[in-house]
Amino acid sequence: MTPDSGVPLQALLENRKAFVSFVRKHVTSAEDAEDIVQSAFVRSVEQGDTIRDTESVVAWFYRVLRNAIIDHYRKNASEARKAENLAREFGDAVEPAPEIRNEICQCLWPVMESLKPEYREALSLVDIQEKSLRHLAEGSGISENNAGVRVHRARQALRKQIQTTCGSCATHGCIDCRCKSKSAVHN
Repeated sequence: MTPDSGVPLQALLENRKAFVSFVRKHVTSAEDAEDIVQSAFVRSVEQGDTIRDTESVVAWFYRVLRNAIIDHYRKNASEARKAENLAREFGDAVEPAPEIRNEICQCLWPVMESLKPEYREALSLVDIQEKSLRHLAEGSGISENNAGVRVHRARQALRKQIQTTCGSCATHGCIDCRCKSKSAVHN
């Protein structure tokens, strides 16, 4: 809306509580409702310069809010699908037997040190200490979905670094730990 369209903008501001209440009935949290209304206000200011009378601006804004609610659920559904895919990835992981766990190639530890601190923390908590994604998320101040993504990316980075450092041992496994990592990582 342009500065000369103050009357329609004023009508929107006067109805803000009603708008938040309307959205709140359709979403799970008050914070989401506030965010949706705020985003819709921003879009309205950017796109609403064609509305001139006070009566139609309120009706028009309810349509904007309905579309924003739909977009909100589409976004959440997309994030839920990503989380389900990560959960499937975690579900397919095979836990090594305790006696094998102690035989893990010692190249792992120096390579872990070469990762970004947040990746090192994610792998340490989730894979080594067997803490939950929720635990990682709460400790890092991120969402559980983001924690899952972080662990996935950390595993990819670790895999890539192990392949670079250990060569064929990364593919075929090594218990003797005589790969080039000792000289590559420590030099």
